[in-house]
Amino acid sequence: MAQGATTPRQHYYVPQPMYWPVLGSASLFLMMLGGVFVMNASAGGWVSIAAGFMLILYMMFRWFGDVIGESEGGKYHGWEDVSFRWGMSWFIFSEVMFFAAFFGALFYIRVLSVPDLSSLEHNELLWPGFKGTWPSAGPGFEEKFSPMGAWGLPAINTALLLTSGVTVTIAHWALKEGKRGMLNLFLFLTIALGVLFLGVQAYEYGHAYADLNLKLTTGAYGSTFFMLTGFHGFHVTVGAIMLAVIFARCVKGHFKPDHHFAFEGVAWYWHFVDVVWLGLFIFVYWL
Repeated sequence: MAQGATTPRQHYYVPQPMYWPVLGSASLFLMMLGGVFVMNASAGGWVSIAAGFMLILYMMFRWFGDVIGESEGGKYHGWEDVSFRWGMSWFIFSEVMFFAAFFGALFYIRVLSVPDLSSLEHNELLWPGFKGTWPSAGPGFEEKFSPMGAWGLPAINTALLLTSGVTVTIAHWALKEGKRGMLNLFLFLTIALGVLFLGVQAYEYGHAYADLNLKLTTGAYGSTFFMLTGFHGFHVTVGAIMLAVIFARCVKGHFKPDHHFAFEGVAWYWHFVDVVWLGLFIFVYWL
């Protein structure tokens, strides 16, 4: 080969046109339409929502199956790997901004809004007894409630998620070392810890409603508490589903030590969920 010549680069794989995006759009439209019907007490709303939900599940199952088939068929190489990494990186960045907005709302309420309202000149006339301390439901909210303590169920869930971050890291190391048995074991433990986290959170919500009188309608504290923890719980649910799919693929023998970005992408997402929970534990439960 002549000096300075380079090996031709592999062409980027372009799949054949498919109708899965159109099907996904139709399913989202059905769910949106059903939501409009439900909010207006019209017939058929829940049927439309259920139909859209089932349709989007079918779409995801088939579309993701096509992508897995392409990957296992050897159609993805260096260029595709780079694009997948950039795509997952930007997706996680969007999730960071999503939670940053909610943490910003919590900061504004705690540090600015509640103290400012309590310092008004005629505060005692407007809201007798209102103090600008946190936790607070805000002025004009007279129903008594108790805030959720940090060193009970939330501390248990913190230990569960941090442990799951360790187990998924061990599973990743086992995959790179070709230790398939250890990979499957520790990936299964990661899923089990995630499901256990969700179970503890569900129990925590029941405890909040039944014993603490802490509800979504409990003013500023209740809305921020359930908004942040609820969305995080949703992300844990999504992450557990992703881990379950990856686990099924591992059991079937998918992934190689040098070709397994699907596993890496899910591990990135799971570590992101862990870090967000640490922020929640500190700023929502502890401080």
